[in-house]
Amino acid sequence: MRCLPIRALLPALLLVLSLILPGLPHAVAAAEDPAEDLWVALAQGRAAVVMRHALAPGTGDPAAFDPADCATQRNLDAAGRAQARAIGDAFRAAGIDQARVHSSVWCRCRETAELLDLGPVEVLPALNSFFRDRGRADEQTAALREFLAAREGDGPVVLVTHQVNITALTGVYPSSGELIFVTRDSAAGTVGRALPAAP
Repeated sequence: MRCLPIRALLPALLLVLSLILPGLPHAVAAAEDPAEDLWVALAQGRAAVVMRHALAPGTGDPAAFDPADCATQRNLDAAGRAQARAIGDAFRAAGIDQARVHSSVWCRCRETAELLDLGPVEVLPALNSFFRDRGRADEQTAALREFLAAREGDGPVVLVTHQVNITALTGVYPSSGELIFVTRDSAAGTVGRALPAAP
């Protein structure tokens, strides 16, 4: 019996996948451009973005760090501010010009969130860094999962936070300014990543 080449079976396989994928919860359907699918999932509320703040030279914060005083913190530099604006432009290029934006109280996160220019920025304590207090990781990650699970129907949601928070939530070690697309439920499963081009 002669076997059909895989190329001949491809149309049938794609048809089967198109029938199956819509029934899978939180699935991001496959298309010619997977990156475009991520933005569509965000716009439709099937995914949220968890984003590491833009470029801020250094690691951690100075010993005299005060969350209420930006002068005591590690902050965005000019490249970081330009990066944050460019990321906001990437959202708009994808058709998203408004979002519910939440941020860590840290100045580098709030400035990143504001420079995205996607709407008012609301501080969310679950996004605060636990770099200095790893004992808070489980509690804050659980609170962030609960927050995501309660966001159904909110439209696009963008969360600006820190590397340690994103890694605890997703297992991903993000670059500065990297967007991690996650499911909007308590699993917060990673469905994709994007690092918009620098200006």
